[in-house]
Amino acid sequence: MSSKIEDGRSRVVIENVRPEVDGGRFAIKRTVGEQVQVEADVFADGHDVIRCLLLHRAETGRAWRGVAMQAIGNDRWRGSFTVDKLGRHVYTVMAWIDQFFTWRHDLARRNDAADIALALRIGATLVRDTAGRANGTARARLEEFAAALDTASTPEDGKRVGGDAELGELMARHGERRFPTTYAKVLAVTVEPERARYSTWYELFPRSCSDDGRHGRFKDCERRLPYIAAMGFDVLYMPPIHPIGTMFRKGPNNALVAAAGDPGSPWAIGADDGGHKAVHAELGTLDDFRHLVAAAREHGIDIAMDIAFQCAPDHPYVKEHPDWFRWRPDGTVQYAENPPKKYQDIYPFEFESAQWQELWQELKSVFEFWIGQGVHIFRVDNPHTKPFPMWEWLIGEIQDRHPDTIFLSEAFTRPKVMKRLAKLGYLVAETGPGRTRERTHYRLTDLGREALRRWAPAPTPFPRVQSEAVIRLLSADIVQDDRAILASLEAMRAELDDMDRQLEAAREAARDLPHRERELRLVRAYGEALVRVHRQWLDEVERELGA
Repeated sequence: MSSKIEDGRSRVVIENVRPEVDGGRFAIKRTVGEQVQVEADVFADGHDVIRCLLLHRAETGRAWRGVAMQAIGNDRWRGSFTVDKLGRHVYTVMAWIDQFFTWRHDLARRNDAADIALALRIGATLVRDTAGRANGTARARLEEFAAALDTASTPEDGKRVGGDAELGELMARHGERRFPTTYAKVLAVTVEPERARYSTWYELFPRSCSDDGRHGRFKDCERRLPYIAAMGFDVLYMPPIHPIGTMFRKGPNNALVAAAGDPGSPWAIGADDGGHKAVHAELGTLDDFRHLVAAAREHGIDIAMDIAFQCAPDHPYVKEHPDWFRWRPDGTVQYAENPPKKYQDIYPFEFESAQWQELWQELKSVFEFWIGQGVHIFRVDNPHTKPFPMWEWLIGEIQDRHPDTIFLSEAFTRPKVMKRLAKLGYLVAETGPGRTRERTHYRLTDLGREALRRWAPAPTPFPRVQSEAVIRLLSADIVQDDRAILASLEAMRAELDDMDRQLEAAREAARDLPHRERELRLVRAYGEALVRVHRQWLDEVERELGA
């Protein structure tokens, strides 16, 4: 007999469980307080009654919680549970043939008195056996029901006892789960902070924060916090705040030679006074940064930090760990380039180095260092140019210890790569409009309608206006084919292009105004443009609903 069959008496089949990403290879995602709705095909041979449970627990927990799943037709079952804490949770499905409920189903259909009398004896035995596994009041009530089945004066009286609602509840709670089938996979859900689902980001260059032309400092950033909070932003994102390299420093607009006083690119990270775990001296001290993080929290704002895994030529890593870089035949390090563009002031890491494990550990320690300074949101620069296995390991390690950490992917790349980054643990993504048509084509033709619905954001309590095109994307009743979706998206893109033109005109008109007035005028123009576009979208939705 085949060793794959553990117990041939487990007759229930469980398959086609959803949600399940890549056969359970990756976790699905939710935020605290959201529901996880699970469906599965569950059936068995014959006509016996099946009971089905959705089992779930925190990944570090031991005891499973069970939620009864309901049959929704065609052997499809559905159940849900709420995730109430950050971190990873797991779930699976268990089902079995229930002897009592099969007996009760058949009893209700019997009409021969002799058949009913025999059936009542069988039912009394089932109930009495269950009473032996119960305690206290439940046990006493089950024994009473067993006696009532044994002593029923008429078939009708016996059928009434067998169909009693209280008896059904007691048997459902205490009945034997005989020869159960458990789904072969334990699936995972990563529970994220609410700001992974919805947040409003304000980008600020701290060195441009002073009002008198000098190099800005973290203390200057603090003075802007009330202004930023008043506009409704809850995340303050800053480009790299580390020392900037001096070797091959670029001038404005990627000029090859920097003039005296040119600050260089913040993404050319590292100099003699430190690298990825140091702050630029002109911005302030590490204590000043921690003070900024705390002050921002008082205004309901989280600091998001830019993490760019690349080095200036004078970064300490270059001298201390030369094996982490790619060396050319002329004895120089390969700088970053995207021909014909060259970035002589930036050295990328060599991830195929023989010292790759030490490199991975050091890069993980960069995140751990800044988490220690109070940061838990990271905007990662170009993660799609670093190995996927590293991100899976690194993000998993960080989120195991710090489940409130949010990783944003800044990746101008293709949809399949973006999907992989999402599966690996990036919670939100920043990408550019330059490849909108390409991304739309891949998303529609490759993922398909069902995948679109599965990967769509869950509804949130925050205000969100969607265009008719978005509604068509997410509605199985409306979506017919890719051409209709593409047409809707093209209409929406035209509306947004018109909005961009209006904003560009507003920028041009405000170019010579003082800094604060210019910002306020642009925010107002942006808001007015959004209102116009959203009003058009809402009118379309109203027409659709009224049709």
